[in-house]
Amino acid sequence: MTKIHFNKITILGVGLIGASFARAMRKNGFCDHMTGFGRNTGNLINARERGIIDSFEAEPAAACEDADMIMFSTPVGSFINLTEKSRSAFKKGSIVTDVGSVKGNLVYEMERLMPEGVYYIGGHPIAGSDHSGIDSSKAELFRNAKYIITPTENSDAGALETVSGLWRSLGSNVLTMTPEKHDRIYAAVSHLPHIIAYAIVNAVAEIDNSYLGFCGQGFKDTTRIASSPPELWRDISLLNRDNLIETISIFRKNLDMLEYYLSTSDAEALEVAFKKARALRDGIGPN
Repeated sequence: MTKIHFNKITILGVGLIGASFARAMRKNGFCDHMTGFGRNTGNLINARERGIIDSFEAEPAAACEDADMIMFSTPVGSFINLTEKSRSAFKKGSIVTDVGSVKGNLVYEMERLMPEGVYYIGGHPIAGSDHSGIDSSKAELFRNAKYIITPTENSDAGALETVSGLWRSLGSNVLTMTPEKHDRIYAAVSHLPHIIAYAIVNAVAEIDNSYLGFCGQGFKDTTRIASSPPELWRDISLLNRDNLIETISIFRKNLDMLEYYLSTSDAEALEVAFKKARALRDGIGPN
């Protein structure tokens, strides 16, 4: 296997995923120097003092200068704007990649914005936490996690192999699929659950805000992901809007069905629906 080594990597967005990536790269000795960029200078100073990154810049273009790899780990809604601001500094032969939860059209737009000789490869590690920030970051976050890589017909074979090899070396299980398939899958298994979790909390608060003070572990488990960063999930939801609207429609149909069983006191149908869901959920495996 080709030795993984980068002289300089730039991380745009030093939060939970960006900082975990930096920690993993440092632990494995895969990079000599890591530069960060973000909106919160205090966070960048903290990341540097803790040895997560080696330096930081106040402007994205300055951060990207002379980087062998540029990792986008900001909210996906900022990718295009950041690329437009910094692409003049992208070094020929460098690889641009990301950890965004949406691919689809964004992948093709990012490819279009790459300067000649710079290669973009879209990716998505299926790892994270409802807690954001560098305090929750860890070098082992990606070990034994899925990593979805989303090449297109325009992807450079060498860059694709480098990104795939890097994530395998971090302990991830690398899976390949089209950007379109990625967004259809994750609209259902990731984006929809977040939408539902936000809606459940808001619905209970609308009934009576004081009820939230009586919730048990079941409610907390069900709505845990409603603690995820709102800005991040706003961008994800809008960029995967069409797929998400379709999944919400199917969810609404299932919810309407359960409401009908309740309204008609159809205990048998209700139990059948619950048994079906239980069997499917048990088939996924433990948390």
